[in-house]
Amino acid sequence: MTSAPDVLCIGESMALFVPAESGPPDEVRKWVRTIGGAESNVACHLPALGFASAWVSAVGDDPFGRALVREIGEAGVDVSAVVVDPTRPTGLYIKESGADGSPVRYYRKGSAASGMDAGLLGKLDLDGVRVIHLSGITPALSDGCLDLVRALMERPRGDTLVSFDVNFRPALWTGRDPSVLAGLAARADIVLAGEDEAERVWGTGDPERLRAAVPGPKTLVVKHGARGVTLVDGDEPPLFSPALQVEVVEPVGAGDAFAAGFLAATLRGDDPATRLRRGHLQAAATLLTHDDVGTPLPESVVETLLAADEAAWAAAKLTDKGLVSG
Repeated sequence: MTSAPDVLCIGESMALFVPAESGPPDEVRKWVRTIGGAESNVACHLPALGFASAWVSAVGDDPFGRALVREIGEAGVDVSAVVVDPTRPTGLYIKESGADGSPVRYYRKGSAASGMDAGLLGKLDLDGVRVIHLSGITPALSDGCLDLVRALMERPRGDTLVSFDVNFRPALWTGRDPSVLAGLAARADIVLAGEDEAERVWGTGDPERLRAAVPGPKTLVVKHGARGVTLVDGDEPPLFSPALQVEVVEPVGAGDAFAAGFLAATLRGDDPATRLRRGHLQAAATLLTHDDVGTPLPESVVETLLAADEAAWAAAKLTDKGLVSG
């Protein structure tokens, strides 16, 4: 990395294809190639939020790998430490977009990123990095990737925070032991999980019971889908923040956007309620687009909603036309 970023995101990104015309996927002939990956999505959000980010991964020596590195870099992300693997390909996936859900088909077995291991850690200068952001996708890719995440969790970290988004993907854990996610999360400082993911990993999606099951991390963020998010920070009582009403175009990527908004607010030193609202606002921007990383909301909209009382927040709705208040 050319200089220490505020946030270092480590994990696989892939070429992403989405339909460029309507109709059943087997009849679609035109597709748009973009990019997608949980950690790089977070990294791409952060520069627009005022924080320097870097993304580290491995890509193939192929057109898709070059496209990934170029386009993530164009978002203002430092990509100088990305490894180019001369023998393994860049992974790809296909997404069938829709407001009610987006079935995804992955073609990533044997990808360059799955070849990462703990040796990567020795090539990184982590001095000055404020947050290392990881997800539960990476340890599912291979034993080497699991070793890398464990090494990052176990290294002396000083003032650096480790953020861990559980991102449980059942298909990736076929033949592997998903209980390792609990052990990894226990070593993080910030853990983000959907309540359904938490139910699979810890046997509960209830924030208070989850705090009892995961006492180590200072900060737990439990996402309840369209209902909202609960923050359990230290010994403070759980704080629930309802989600904004959004005219959803497509939902994939909203969790990564929330993570970016929440992390940026955490680095800014915002109070707990503002940290949650900034997460919601960043997620809303992505819900309004087919892309995994949406255009940030206008600053005037952000400031209006951050200052809104509970009733005004609940009445607000975001559409492609802008902010609509009830």
